[in-house]
Amino acid sequence: MSALDVVLLSAVILLALAVLAGLVLGARALRRFNAQPAAPAGEDPTYTAERERHEQSLATLRSKAEEVTSTVDTAKSAAAAARTEAAAAKAEASAARAEARRMLDTARAEADTVLDRAHKQAEQDAEQLRAAARRSGEREAAMLAATTKEHAADVERRAARMDERERLHSEEVERLTERERRLAKAIAEVNEREQALAAREVLIAEAEEHRRKELERVAGLTAEVARTELVEAIEVQAKREAAILVRDIEADARATGEQRARHIVVEAIQRVASEQTAESVVSVLHLPGDEMKGRIIGREGRNIRAFESVTGVNLIIDDTPEAVLLSCFDPVRREIGRLTLEKLVLDGRIHPHRIEEVFETAKQEVERLCQRAAEDALVEVGITEIHPELVTLLGRLRYRTSYGQNVLKHLVETAHIAGIMAAELRLDAPLIKRGAFLHDIGKALTHEVEGSHALIGADLARKYGESDEVVHAIEAHHNEVQPQTIEAVLTQASDACSGGRPGARRESLEAYVKRLERIEEIAGGKTGVEKVFAMQAGREIRVMVKPDDVDDIGAAVLARDVAKQIEEELTYPGQIRVTVVRESRVTEIAR
Repeated sequence: MSALDVVLLSAVILLALAVLAGLVLGARALRRFNAQPAAPAGEDPTYTAERERHEQSLATLRSKAEEVTSTVDTAKSAAAAARTEAAAAKAEASAARAEARRMLDTARAEADTVLDRAHKQAEQDAEQLRAAARRSGEREAAMLAATTKEHAADVERRAARMDERERLHSEEVERLTERERRLAKAIAEVNEREQALAAREVLIAEAEEHRRKELERVAGLTAEVARTELVEAIEVQAKREAAILVRDIEADARATGEQRARHIVVEAIQRVASEQTAESVVSVLHLPGDEMKGRIIGREGRNIRAFESVTGVNLIIDDTPEAVLLSCFDPVRREIGRLTLEKLVLDGRIHPHRIEEVFETAKQEVERLCQRAAEDALVEVGITEIHPELVTLLGRLRYRTSYGQNVLKHLVETAHIAGIMAAELRLDAPLIKRGAFLHDIGKALTHEVEGSHALIGADLARKYGESDEVVHAIEAHHNEVQPQTIEAVLTQASDACSGGRPGARRESLEAYVKRLERIEEIAGGKTGVEKVFAMQAGREIRVMVKPDDVDDIGAAVLARDVAKQIEEELTYPGQIRVTVVRESRVTEIAR
């Protein structure tokens, strides 16, 4: 029985039980209704309502019984349909089983066919493999035979080599035996010689003692006295040789030191480059038109007089088109005047009161520019702690030039060169850079204070708390005070490198030519001079003298006289080397 049959049977049983329960309940209700007493003649309403309710219940039960009956009939028909479907399903299952058996038989037949083909293919493959294995075995056998022959030949060769080695070994043993015999004989001879030498040494020692006693008797000196005299003589000779060696070492050290110093200076100059500006005491201001010149002059010249009295700068108005000149020896004051006039021209309002207002603004702006320039220079050099007044004075050097070289840039360049040389010499680089950076600080006050800028700068540095090494480096960089420290010497060297190197300082062509001509005239006017050459842009003079008229001492005196006369008569940047060439050369430096 299938699961569907079981379900249908269960549903029919449940419906039958429900019908029986309804019938039992209806019978009980009918008995209770029949057992009720008869109603009175007048028919009580309650009784009537109860009877109607029972009649309704009976009607409901009858309808339910009919529904159950119809449901049972439906279930029976459904069960019959299910049985029909189950029979159809069984028939289909039987057909499927038959088809499966047929397919299984077909598959078995095909499997047997495939298996037979596989057996045949396997036998063919096995036969091929056996043939291949047979051929491979034959090849390997041939190779093994060849290898065996080679091994046999190798064994024969090795046996021959072993025989040869045994023969050589036997010969070596014979040679060693013969060598041992010769060594034993030589050892015996050496022992005999040692005994003879020992006896001879005894005789020599006796003869030496006899000779020493005879020498002491003849010379009248004991051995200790003679040894002392010999030591003194050797000591004198050693001192002389040591002095010669020291002189050679000093000469070599001097040559090496000069070469090393030249290398350090050249490297420091090569690693530092700075922009330069042309020296000038005149500033040019371009105007938008020539009619502006009249407004600058003002009525009866009051504007130009007010400008010159307020700024302290001479204003030159000539026939130069659309330009005026401002002249003043103080570069800071000249820059303030130039900036004041530029602002007045741009504004267009030019009168005495306006000039004073713009002058104050320009003065403050120039001070700010100077302060910023000084701070930038300090940052570039790497100096952090410095008195504010020194910073202000350094800023004023922004507009100061010396032979065309900007002084503030010259200080930065000098500090870099000094720092590089100090690092090469393993010295205190920050201290030396500080002294080199501040060495020209006095130039900020040379227009206001009398005296050398080196001494003025030293007083300023001392006043504002700089160290003694820095103060001495400042005051000694032009030899007003003799340099006593390595810081002062390096400051001098770096200042000379920055100011005297080619291209650092400029001058006009006319002044340059006149200076070179005067240098040659000074040297050419001396007695015994044959030729004079000004070389290296006037930084070196070669004086060729007549060897018969000028001796070596005269050459040294001539070089000193030429250098002294150049110092007294000429003004020049850096230094000039005077070289007098005879059979030997004597050099003096004009500082």
